[in-house]
Amino acid sequence: MLVSFRWLARHVDLEGITPEQLGNDLTLSTCEVEGIEPFAPHLSNVTVGHVLERVPHPDADKLGVCQVDVGSGEPLQIVCGAPNVGAGQRVAVATIGTVLPGDFKIKKSKIRGVESHGMICSVRELDLGDEHDGIWVLPEPDGEPLALGQSIANALGMGDWVIEIDNKSLTHRPDLWGHRGLAREVAAIYERPLKPIDLTLPDLGGAPAFPVSVADAACSRYIGLGIDGVQNGKSPSWMRQLLLAVGQRPIDLFVDLSNFVMLDLGQPNHAFDRTALDGGGIAVRKAKAGETITTLDGELRKLETSDLLITSGDAPVALAGIMGGEESKIQGGTSKLLLECAAFDAATVRRTSSRLALRTDSSARFEKSLDPTLPEKAAAHFARLLKEIQPGVSFPMILSDEGRWSDPATTIHVRGDVVRRDLGVDLSDEAIADILRRLELTPTAKDGGFEVAIPSARATKDLTMERDLVEEVGRIHRYGSVPEAPLVGAVMPPPFDRRRAMVRAIEDRLAGAARFHQLLSYSFQSDDLLSKVNADSGDFVTARNPVAPELSKIRREVLPSVLGALETARRRRSEVLVFEVGKGYRPEEASEDGMPREVHQVVIAIARSKAAKGDAGFNGGAFFTLRAVVDDVVRAAGVAVPCWSPGGEAHATLHPVKQVIGEWTADGQSAGVIGELDPAVRGRLGLVGELDSDVAVAVLDLDAMLAAPAAPRTYTPLPKFPSVKVDVACVAPAELPASALTKAIEDAGKGSVADIELFDVFKGESLGAGKKSLAYHVVLQSANKTLTDSDAAKFLGRLERTLEAVGAALRR
Repeated sequence: MLVSFRWLARHVDLEGITPEQLGNDLTLSTCEVEGIEPFAPHLSNVTVGHVLERVPHPDADKLGVCQVDVGSGEPLQIVCGAPNVGAGQRVAVATIGTVLPGDFKIKKSKIRGVESHGMICSVRELDLGDEHDGIWVLPEPDGEPLALGQSIANALGMGDWVIEIDNKSLTHRPDLWGHRGLAREVAAIYERPLKPIDLTLPDLGGAPAFPVSVADAACSRYIGLGIDGVQNGKSPSWMRQLLLAVGQRPIDLFVDLSNFVMLDLGQPNHAFDRTALDGGGIAVRKAKAGETITTLDGELRKLETSDLLITSGDAPVALAGIMGGEESKIQGGTSKLLLECAAFDAATVRRTSSRLALRTDSSARFEKSLDPTLPEKAAAHFARLLKEIQPGVSFPMILSDEGRWSDPATTIHVRGDVVRRDLGVDLSDEAIADILRRLELTPTAKDGGFEVAIPSARATKDLTMERDLVEEVGRIHRYGSVPEAPLVGAVMPPPFDRRRAMVRAIEDRLAGAARFHQLLSYSFQSDDLLSKVNADSGDFVTARNPVAPELSKIRREVLPSVLGALETARRRRSEVLVFEVGKGYRPEEASEDGMPREVHQVVIAIARSKAAKGDAGFNGGAFFTLRAVVDDVVRAAGVAVPCWSPGGEAHATLHPVKQVIGEWTADGQSAGVIGELDPAVRGRLGLVGELDSDVAVAVLDLDAMLAAPAAPRTYTPLPKFPSVKVDVACVAPAELPASALTKAIEDAGKGSVADIELFDVFKGESLGAGKKSLAYHVVLQSANKTLTDSDAAKFLGRLERTLEAVGAALRR
């Protein structure tokens, strides 16, 4: 938000206060000032000139040659094509070397053979408006000609400073969205009185009020003020200058006056051409399905039933709180107005503004929950200013004031001891009361503290509890004045959170030793992605106001998010290792309070090219590497490794055959699933070409891991004797799980098996139909002696028997 230093000075005396000092003090006490800049600095180099004569150009019918006195000796000869330039005028002159907006530098030139030593400027050339029908003939504010040679900024009192305030620091302060409210803060900071302003309505006529009906609670108050005898035209120069300083382009009297009142008091308003209201009065209602309105920007907008409308004769004439309609806008010959000042529901305005992508100065203010007493004050301010500018206007009607509203003014009790304790400052009760009074809060001594009357301007969403008043005292007293003191308090160890500890262990193992990249993705997902990964079935929680129209569904599981990231990350990479710990939401399993059940998951994915076979050293290595990673992660989480086996309900995103389900045998609790990506899914995601050979994913149920049996913690001393490595190949039925073979190897070792590593899988005609061969490195080691070749031979003998027991055999 832009604030004018000169505008603030209309409300509070700023004598002796520099813009820099004001910006610093506002930042420390009220809001964040992002920058302070002089207004239109180029005007300091544009001087007041006096046109002595104008003669026709000897070689151009539409040009004139002017002699202009700029108070520096000899007159300047300037060639000018404006039709309204003439002798005797005071004009704005840019001399040689002056740089105008657009980085346009004035140089000595020759125009159709005649030298020109400067430029007589128009309003638009000085970036002070859009008028360009001629040069700017300078006004005479005091009835006296302006002194020559001085800058027009000084001559016309246009010197100003623009203070830029971060809007985010004002979201909870609806009273600060106008210069009057900000001036109230400045007055409190510097202990200066706020200048009085007449916000009472002028004398109104006795004609019946303009008909207004409010049919929806989203409009709590609607004021309509009838005004007759108006004539549109230019707004006064002082108003135009203030509007320019805060980034508003002057348009005409009624638009400028409406904007001025909004920026002065913080209350948006809108003026209708009363003759265009169809004689049907004003009605405030919700839009009908399929209804449309053409707004003042010329856009035809399709409405929804949640949008609030201003209508006349049942035809929409304005989007409530956002923008007026094209049909009822003020024309050049408008002589009768209806001024609208209203209080609209913040959420309704924000929802419509966001959906239509139509954010205006008006909607930005209504979104902050404005004071419902402001509309009448704004109407009075508009009326009195218009009466000053056009004394002939009249207000023939009784004021229309409809809607069910109540004054939000309230009281809050604050204790002096609480203020002193929380701020760490020994302030007397009288000092506390003085600060509150400076903020136009009214304290009354009661029950060892103060009963503080909160005016409506601060009561809509700002001051609601005792701590709010403590903050008010602290910021006006200045936080910088609070003495430093060491923090004193008992340091209590936080309670142990097993879920958090488990997640931290999983993240540390995957992002550390396993070299995986962690993802932190949005919970919002598109129908396109869900369809690609076969995850579009089931009920979804949907966002009412999605961050993007296509991201309306909230995920049921984490896997689609990981695969979406994999789709992007796979470009120009031979290997991608990613994981995410996150939540999915299941609305069909909602709790009693209607909240969907949260499903906590760990999803791990590996994608490898043909050139990167993986640690296992054979095709299909991504799956087996991932299987080993998962077991390692489960151990790191302090949980017993589950038993992985084919069967069970297949996961729709994974290969229908190449997936295994994990469970803890103690209670049959499902641990999750590991498998290769379904080929069709892989194709739709574009995981082909470089990564077409190996894509494997694992989905682990974090809630099940928390409930799973803990892994036994044992201590094994360092080995004293060397190990023996034996390679074995086991031929088994294709359906026999690998876990049965590793169990047979462990049983044959009788406690001497130190490690088992699968290094090859083979299927072929030489084995026979329905057979597979799994080759293992087996490390044997004894805690009591050095093993010999004889011990290895005995191990192989026992292994033949244990394999035979499970339907397998050693491959010779």
